[in-house]
Amino acid sequence: MKTFKKYKQNLRVEGNKVYSYKTHVATINGSYLNKEDWNVGGRTQSPTTSKHINYVASTLNLWVK
Repeated sequence: MKTFKKYKQNLRVEGNKVYSYKTHVATINGSYLNKEDWNVGGRTQSPTTSKHINYVASTLNLWVK
């Protein structure tokens, strides 16, 4: 499991899966970070989740797909 300095409490990578809070939101596939469809309490988008995905991509030098 990998955690990050900036979002230490709520963002992690386990294997090739990116978790924002407890939700699988993206998958690392080679040099790409593929966004996953997710739904928590009827919500399918979140500014925080977008920040998390973009932060992981930037930190790990990945392209967001």
